[in-house]
Amino acid sequence: MTSLLPSTQRALLRRLAVEQSENRVPSLIAGLIRDGETIWVDSRGQVGGRPSTTDTQYRVGSITKTFVAVLVMRLRDEGRLDLADKLDDYIPGTSIGKRSIGEIVSQSSGLTAEPAGQWWERTPGGSADELVASIDETALRPTPRHGFHYSNVGFGVLGELVSRLRGAPWSEVLQREILEPLEMKRTTLSPVAPHAEGFAVHPWADVVLPEPAEDAGAMAPAGQLWSTFDDMARWARFVIGDSGEVLHPDTVAEMRSPASVDDGAEWRGGYGLGLQLLRYGGRRLAGHTGSMPGFLATVWADPAEKTGVIFMANTTAGVTGLFATDLLDLLAKHEPRIPASWEPRSDADLRLLELTGQWYWGPTPYVLRVLRDGLLDLSPWQGRGRASRFRANPDGTWTGLDGYYSGEILRVGRNDDGVPTHLDLNTFIFTRTPYAPDAPVPGGVAGWRPAQ
Repeated sequence: MTSLLPSTQRALLRRLAVEQSENRVPSLIAGLIRDGETIWVDSRGQVGGRPSTTDTQYRVGSITKTFVAVLVMRLRDEGRLDLADKLDDYIPGTSIGKRSIGEIVSQSSGLTAEPAGQWWERTPGGSADELVASIDETALRPTPRHGFHYSNVGFGVLGELVSRLRGAPWSEVLQREILEPLEMKRTTLSPVAPHAEGFAVHPWADVVLPEPAEDAGAMAPAGQLWSTFDDMARWARFVIGDSGEVLHPDTVAEMRSPASVDDGAEWRGGYGLGLQLLRYGGRRLAGHTGSMPGFLATVWADPAEKTGVIFMANTTAGVTGLFATDLLDLLAKHEPRIPASWEPRSDADLRLLELTGQWYWGPTPYVLRVLRDGLLDLSPWQGRGRASRFRANPDGTWTGLDGYYSGEILRVGRNDDGVPTHLDLNTFIFTRTPYAPDAPVPGGVAGWRPAQ
């Protein structure tokens, strides 16, 4: 583990200790990752008379949803389903049968938050058939379709979708397709020692109440999993993009893209495809929070900084919402990232140099640069505008990766001598000079002249 400065470790430990002590948390473990490594982890309180370790299991609640979403995206990438497909195509007979898989996984289907019956988090769960049968007209909420409305029920349904398409229980599919490839050996459906016991802490006295840990049955995909700090650190790296053979990094990036917003015009929080999103202090975080009776957990990842924060606690309530982001702030304050020394690339593709420099979209100047990873970056020369990165295709074209031109094709136009004359970006023509007359600009170019 990379060692932080003693002053940084002390600042982080103090924040952890204050959180555990002032909020009376039976045990709390937290840590940070950077560049694929755990750079700090510590704990306060005890589990079974001992400090918890990175191998101590806690229930991680709704972080389970992120795993289920990955299983759905694997089916999508294999062509087994499309996010635009209707639920009726796979699980007929519910009141949301006309809603799409994408709406359910992005929490915008309008489905009720909780299943019918007793408080599902504290009672034994029923079968998938019982869950599906319970989703009648009373399970729809007045929230406008396509608007954010968090639904635990939706992820119970998605777990059943995975089970039907794979022909095996979703938990077995999870083990085979995610946990084993990522070597997450301590993430399980039921607790395996050493594990914490879940407690509720009395609001007005220093006593605790053991919380139940029932098998949620068909609702397990919404919040059943138990895991450890080490496994959650691996999952944070996954969210950042270190996805191994489980998903293509582009699909993980798609999951991190906003699909619905849960706090109106401020847009501080939102939801992607199975991932919660948070904008905080200039960061764009992705991950998920989790809570079940007796447990709280959070995993946030910052892909831009390749940094993540994790905490797990065995308390029903009490850990403040800013605890995780405070740890990120302390890291940035005490040990900001030091950029690596710049060095010329030895493997740069010199053929791309002829594409670099200024291009004009009409009269608006843009600059095209070659990035260190071989991608092209096309951005306005000044101010904000339609900026995108592009990845090369085998046929000589380029595909946009983000921004306005995400997924769009960039073609390089050349003259008879092979010299680039224009860029054709999904019909928009970029030229070397404003409205260059030797480029195929729609509408024609009559030439510049003084105003009459």
